[in-house]
Amino acid sequence: MSKILDCAIIGGGPAGLTAGLYTTRGGLENVVMFEKGMPGGQITNSSEIENYPGVTGEITGMDLMMPWPAQCSKFGLVHEMVNVTRVSKDAETFTIHIEGGETVQAHSVIMATGSRPRRAGFKGEEEFFGRGISTCATCDGFFYKDKEVVIIGGGDTALEEALYLAKICSKVYLVHRRDTFRSAPNTVERVKNTKNIEIILNATPDEVYGDTMGVTGIRIEDKDGHQRDIEVPGVFIFVGNDVNNQTLIQEDGSFLCDMNEAGQVIVDLSMRTSVPGLFAAGDMRIEAPKQVISAAGDGAVAALQAISYVDELLS
Repeated sequence: MSKILDCAIIGGGPAGLTAGLYTTRGGLENVVMFEKGMPGGQITNSSEIENYPGVTGEITGMDLMMPWPAQCSKFGLVHEMVNVTRVSKDAETFTIHIEGGETVQAHSVIMATGSRPRRAGFKGEEEFFGRGISTCATCDGFFYKDKEVVIIGGGDTALEEALYLAKICSKVYLVHRRDTFRSAPNTVERVKNTKNIEIILNATPDEVYGDTMGVTGIRIEDKDGHQRDIEVPGVFIFVGNDVNNQTLIQEDGSFLCDMNEAGQVIVDLSMRTSVPGLFAAGDMRIEAPKQVISAAGDGAVAALQAISYVDELLS
């Protein structure tokens, strides 16, 4: 890969894949998508998708994303399954630093590294993570078949996964720190009408405890300071996401482009960052709706801008 890439895409979720589709189909050559795992992004962990236009019936996130890589490769997108540690720029050329010491040059870069599930920050969370605490219902829900579990969170993901787990588990406790949910009204209604989901509002997790085998229970506390112990073997946490911006951190500790206080990339409506030739799309950008269709739209916009940038640069 000695030739300078027209475009390097960092990340292989909906934003990165769509960027790959549009850049290659739009005429750029030597476009590589760097994604250390299998393409698809976080949405592949979702148990049910019902709000992607044109997709009807029950479909999982994995099913939704499965055809995307093949469609992109048809137009020439190359997937490199490596870990990019840093992106830097010297004059008009970007350098993609890969774990192990290899570097690749590119005329333009589209950042689409997304976000990761946020920790809730209660006692025992790190100790029992992976031993009864999870952030993926479709990954780990089966282990709690016919058992009781607790879900922490009040957004779309928390409620959707509560509905999913309610089909597997004997009972689901849904614990939310506020008195109302931040989710679509029809999803809230479905949760309220599901008999084996118990909603606990105005409460937060205080401590998860267990033994050498894993979680045995969780202690929650309401706004008045009253505590309640719930004996469960599993706790699922859905309290938002943190941006994966590590790749933009330079050797001196600064970021390659302008960021906001939350660590999100500042872009304009064309997905352009403060650095010419560098674009950001999907969950990592400011004011991202964190929806598959929005991330895909971002990827398309960033790709079209990258095409224009490279054409002008090389003309």
